[in-house]
Amino acid sequence: MYRPLKLLTGTANVPLAKEVSEYLGVSLSDMLVTKFSDGEVRVQINESMRGGDVFVIQSLSYPANQHIMELLLIIDALKRASAGRITAVIPYFAYARQDRKDRPRVPISARLLADIITVAGANRVVTIDLHSPQIQGFFDIPVDNLYALPVIYDYINKHLDLRDPIVVSPDAGGVERARQLANKLGCGIAIIYKRRPEPNKAEVFDVVGEVEGKEAIIVDDIIDTGGTVVAASNLLLNKGAKRVIVCATHGVLSGPAVDRLVDSPIEKVIITNTIPVGEKSFHKLEVISVAPLLAETIKRIHEEDSVSSLFS
Repeated sequence: MYRPLKLLTGTANVPLAKEVSEYLGVSLSDMLVTKFSDGEVRVQINESMRGGDVFVIQSLSYPANQHIMELLLIIDALKRASAGRITAVIPYFAYARQDRKDRPRVPISARLLADIITVAGANRVVTIDLHSPQIQGFFDIPVDNLYALPVIYDYINKHLDLRDPIVVSPDAGGVERARQLANKLGCGIAIIYKRRPEPNKAEVFDVVGEVEGKEAIIVDDIIDTGGTVVAASNLLLNKGAKRVIVCATHGVLSGPAVDRLVDSPIEKVIITNTIPVGEKSFHKLEVISVAPLLAETIKRIHEEDSVSSLFS
């Protein structure tokens, strides 16, 4: 077993890193992450890492390229400081939607990012709800892809009064996620049929499943511009749903997302804190913490215990 346990964080999501630190009772290690005057990232670790079991907490959210560079430089600094094992804890993995060559002459960006993180010196990766689970196979090192669904279910179970719910997947790819939540709630599922003509634009066509008179819970992994969930909510209400609640792991909330969600008929939007909300908060938004999930995972990896048993 590697000793001791060390926690570091880049600048992407310091509040989440502090929550994990408090849960584990392990202080964040002293480190400087800033910029030179020309914009280049500067990293300096101010305490010994030799032989340590080091976990670097860094979401790759906006500005993604800066946060990626911070992560890579921190990992490189740790490798050169003789850290025993380096685990990159990446609550939100950038470029995950670019996971295949879907048209001529485009990169597979998620694969490239996986290669870069590995070459930088990471020995293991922990992430939450990868957009495409097969991205785990892009790495030649162990990857723990955690699920936020139990955290979301706990919130729904404790805080929402649901009489006749139905869980809705906004696309065919999310059916398994919807099925898992529906099993926990003891209800049925519905599926939105849609076609996406270009990135960040969705055309919603129809719903497969009976939603009339039911409380619809749309569950997705990412809310980006909000176009998909707003169009889906309008469709569900037109089909007779009584109310619409949206749940997602990652609240990217880019571009017109906040205005769209505020102006939409969606009653509540539930996301986790894998990405800091900051000034994008609004009255319908509920943010729940994945810090206990990450902290327990870090503890189990450090103590060489099973991570998968967290979800069994």
